[in-house]
Amino acid sequence: MSRCITKVILAVLLLALTFTAPAENDGKIQILLLGDSTTEAKFPKLLAPQEPQFEDVIRILLAAEGDLPPTNVINSGLSGETIRRLIDSGRYEKQASKLPGLDYIFIRYGINDQAKIPDFEINFPQHFHELLAKLRRDHPHAMLIPMTVIPFADEEKSAKINGLIRQVAEEEKLTLFDIYPRYAEELKRGPDMLNYRRYPLDKIPEKLRELAKPYVTEGKDPAVVVLDNRLDAHFGNLPGWYHDRHPNLAGYHVIADETAKFLAPVIRAKAHEGK
Repeated sequence: MSRCITKVILAVLLLALTFTAPAENDGKIQILLLGDSTTEAKFPKLLAPQEPQFEDVIRILLAAEGDLPPTNVINSGLSGETIRRLIDSGRYEKQASKLPGLDYIFIRYGINDQAKIPDFEINFPQHFHELLAKLRRDHPHAMLIPMTVIPFADEEKSAKINGLIRQVAEEEKLTLFDIYPRYAEELKRGPDMLNYRRYPLDKIPEKLRELAKPYVTEGKDPAVVVLDNRLDAHFGNLPGWYHDRHPNLAGYHVIADETAKFLAPVIRAKAHEGK
């Protein structure tokens, strides 16, 4: 069995566990992450399954606070998803509506919605309100936390998406978690340090494909995927080499770090209220 096929099988198993794992009601705080591919973290799970993943890092950082209850973080992100697709596909009902004992639910959509939903500025807020109504119905004791998107598209598109998310949060009287500024600030250290490289294999020069061979993901459209800059020296001059803006492990550490910083005082305050 080839290395690539083995990795794909491992990834499928990991993703299946991620999407279907029920919340453990064993005294742990239950945290659900809903979102698209920038929440799912498919390729970090595929290429570095032995490392702490996005949801693991959140849990570890919250535990490191020392005075918080243990947490269980459930990642239910899915590549290509919009809010409309989450609801209409039945995935919400199957994988989110019946999770027991949820305490905090992070909702991060907008990138795919902006690209796929007609009349985006009208329909996206409506879809967001619809999802929030379902979450309130199914998880009445959970804190609902709308999130802004990361700097994935250009600043103008990101500002439009995040403005609508902010508007929904205000109308719903919910606390907005604005991840955009921290991620944008980190990108000042290097514009491509937080994203992986994914590039079609057929666009790699034939004479250099031996260098790319260990990093090929098989499928209908084979691609070279690396989580860092190790191949930039050879392929960084190719048009579109840096085009993919999905987070790599470093990017997910940034999101997880900011998430833990946002959530720790919230959990702490709630714990004090119960005393």
